[in-house]
Amino acid sequence: MKKKILIIEDDASIAELQKDYLEVANFEVIVCGNGLEGLRTFQENEFDLLILDIMLPGMDGLEILRIMKEDKDIPVLLVSAKKEEIDKIKGLSLGADDYITKPFSPGELVARVKTHLENYERLKHRFSEGTKKGNSMIIRGLKIEKDSRRVFVSGQEVSLAHKEFGLLLYLAQNPNRVFGREELFERVWGLEAMGDSATVPVHIARVREKIEIDPSNPQYVETVWGAGYRFRV
Repeated sequence: MKKKILIIEDDASIAELQKDYLEVANFEVIVCGNGLEGLRTFQENEFDLLILDIMLPGMDGLEILRIMKEDKDIPVLLVSAKKEEIDKIKGLSLGADDYITKPFSPGELVARVKTHLENYERLKHRFSEGTKKGNSMIIRGLKIEKDSRRVFVSGQEVSLAHKEFGLLLYLAQNPNRVFGREELFERVWGLEAMGDSATVPVHIARVREKIEIDPSNPQYVETVWGAGYRFRV
């Protein structure tokens, strides 16, 4: 069955180019030209990946991202003509998986789409294997259920997005080992030569906000200055 992709892009020529390349790569593609229409289409249908422009009429892409991440957790690629670092950080902090700046190669877009979908399926398979084994981890009041992808802090469940959970689980499964952000990007995001590893510290910060009593003085996910991050046990 073909993977289904939603493109929300107000520039018709860019959207049509993206659609053509993705359809040649054997994806089913739906295009929406404004934010409100795109959000409605997203909520009423099932998609495997979202390509989302930031600057949109009706509703901007960051607001769409904020709303959709509350209900569904699929890979999201942000697209924008903006080059400011703050836009990239905002998008990644809201749960986007990647960020690509116009103008870009349609071939690169297709490659990123394939990589994110493959990585998403690999993680889902890993979690389903965990379900069969019924595995869970408990570390000083933090409980990670690999089977159901649920996390509890002192008995209270906290909600982690797909990549946030993958990052926490990978660190917890390799305790006391220091990982640089490039290595974590490759292991958790599955991207060796594309994308931006700057998303790692953004996701680390979001994980800390959800699991740490004091995110500025973390007891689980520590920063090793000049080296990377480690999960302390």
